[in-house]
Amino acid sequence: MDSAVSELPARTPLADAAETGLKIVVVGGFGVGKTTLVRSVSEIRPLNTEEVMTQAGVGVDETTGVATKTTTTVAFDFGRISLSDRMVLYLFGAPGQERFWFLWDRLFSGTLGAVVLVDTRRMSESWYAIDRLEHHKTPFVVAVNRFDNDMASFSLGEIRQALSLPDSIPMIDCDARVRSSGKNVLITLVDHLYELAMAREMTP
Repeated sequence: MDSAVSELPARTPLADAAETGLKIVVVGGFGVGKTTLVRSVSEIRPLNTEEVMTQAGVGVDETTGVATKTTTTVAFDFGRISLSDRMVLYLFGAPGQERFWFLWDRLFSGTLGAVVLVDTRRMSESWYAIDRLEHHKTPFVVAVNRFDNDMASFSLGEIRQALSLPDSIPMIDCDARVRSSGKNVLITLVDHLYELAMAREMTP
């Protein structure tokens, strides 16, 4: 999968025709790839609040499965991607460690939809993200970020069952490092939001 790593996209200005801006939040466990996803798809230089991990986090942050990770998001990431001349997504990547979860509810304010990134090596860390989104009644899709050292290779059906997700919630594979893959995740979310909006209009 290393050969699939994409180059940084060209940094483009916001189109004059842009008229619809959607706030999207990317959530998930620690080290699942949220910062990487925002960075890979953003058409502007992303704002991030990554800091070097220190000894102060030992025994506080759960690093099983991501022991080689050296930095961590301490507030949020921010990026932007234009899906068309008129539609722009503003992306907010939430911090993954439990000690920063208090920031999530603020990030969810004004959010139209969310992406839950899942690492199959640490699926239990997805529960909090799903629980908070359901609490806020925020529509979401699930994107399984496939890591090189993931030897289990669970199918999407097995992951859906493990997370107790209904068929109505879209779930797709992705590589957070690849711009086209990340963009496909966001398109899946926008399509899901559109279908939900159409269903509401059809309801008497």
